[in-house]
Order: sequence, then C-alpha cells, then structure tokens
Amino acid sequence: MKGWRGQSLLGLKIALVISLIMSLLTGCGFGSPNVKETYPLESVNRDGNATSYVYRATDKTVPEVAKELSDDKKPDQMSKEDTERMFLVYGKEYYHLQKDPKKETDTLIEIDSQAYVQKNYDSSFLKGYLTAVVIGHIFDSFGGGGGGYRGYSSRDIYQPKQGTYHAPTTSDKKMAPPLTVEKKGSIFRRGGSNGDSSVGSGGSVFDRKTDSSKSSKGSKGSISREKSGSGGLFDSPKKSYTKPKTRSGSGKITRRSRR
Repeated sequence: MKGWRGQSLLGLKIALVISLIMSLLTGCGFGSPNVKETYPLESVNRDGNATSYVYRATDKTVPEVAKELSDDKKPDQMSKEDTERMFLVYGKEYYHLQKDPKKETDTLIEIDSQAYVQKNYDSSFLKGYLTAVVIGHIFDSFGGGGGGYRGYSSRDIYQPKQGTYHAPTTSDKKMAPPLTVEKKGSIFRRGGSNGDSSVGSGGSVFDRKTDSSKSSKGSKGSISREKSGSGGLFDSPKKSYTKPKTRSGSGKITRRSRR
C-alpha cells in the first residue's frame, strides 16, 4: 500500500514539474507569432534574403493586432501604443503594423526580414519606434540605412529601394501560406500499375484501393527464390554431396585386476 502511494506522489510531482515548465515556455514567447495561419496574405516583395510579407487584419485596429501578437508570443521589443503604426521585433523579423489609409478599419501587418529593413528603411524614421540598440544592430554595417521607405501603407509615396510588391504567387503562398488555403494531404505509394497509387480510401490510412479485376481479398505479394546459378539476389548456396571423411580405428577395454 505504501509503495502504491509513493508511486502516486512521484507521478503527481512529475506532472506538476512538466506543467510548470510548459507554462514558463509559453510565457517566455520563444519564436514569433504564427501570423500566416491567422491572417490572409495580401502582398509580397522578395529579393534574395530581403523579404517582406504583408497580411491583412480585417476590422482590427493597430493596438488590437499588436496586443494579439504580443499575447501569442512576447516580442523582444514593442513600440509604444499608437493608432497609426507600431513595430514589434522578433529576432531578425520586424513586424510593422500600419493602419490601411484606403480602409481605415483594417490593419496591415508587414513582416520584414532584417536584410529588407537594412536595404529599404532609414534609421531616422525608425528612431521614433525602436531603441537605439536595435537600430544600431540593424544598421551596424549599413551606416544610416539604405532608403527612405516607410512601410507598405505609404509605398506609393515612399517606394522601397530594392524590389517591388506584387500579389502573392503560388510559390509565395507555399513559403507563407495564408489561412484561406485549405490544408488537405494524401499519402501515396510508389509503383501504381493502373495510375491509381493513392492510399487511404474510405478515410482509413490502412485501407488500400484494390483493382476490380483482382480478387475481393486484394492482391498479395510473395518473395520467390531464383534457381541456383541464375545470379539472383536470393540464390541459395550450392549443396555439397561429398561424403565427409571419417577415421576408423580399433581399441580395447581392460579391467584392473583385484589384489
């Protein structure tokens, strides 16, 4: 009885420790928020490692979106609350939240790589939103910045120095799929003789489609052994019919005499 109680207490302690660790990891906010699974992708600008993806948050203000993102994953740095624009920093990704001037009820979420910020933004513009330490880290090898770009919402006035925005292509969607993409998968096996090599008919991964010309039990596989000397992979070694040599001899048994 005591042993059972001891095991129960040990299991309870382990569960509490695991729960505490998971809560700490969640609170620390490692990584970045999963924007591409929450908001639809609207526009893309890619030029090598300089990338900029723009998502749309419908009927949400800039502070509301900033709170959602920061609650999902705690940023390394977040600018003060502003209804026009805000910045959130996640490692080498810079989230530029902007009120859409053409539809003021929506917020544009622009996710720029560090290379994109270096080549297109100016440090003087970012000083109003990011700390000097972050700005110095961004433009360490680029001086005062690469251009006068101020975000996707004002791209017609402050055009990016490198690359142009375009509607997301199939390739862009694969790299950053929007929420509207229907996620369905299928499993295939190689070598379908009739062109139908799908597995999982009837909603089961373990049920495989069978050809109507075959038996109702489905086809069965077998491993055959080729004849000896044919050079097959499963050739059996040649048997030896030579009788093994034996040695014959004679001996005798003696009994000790009693004294």
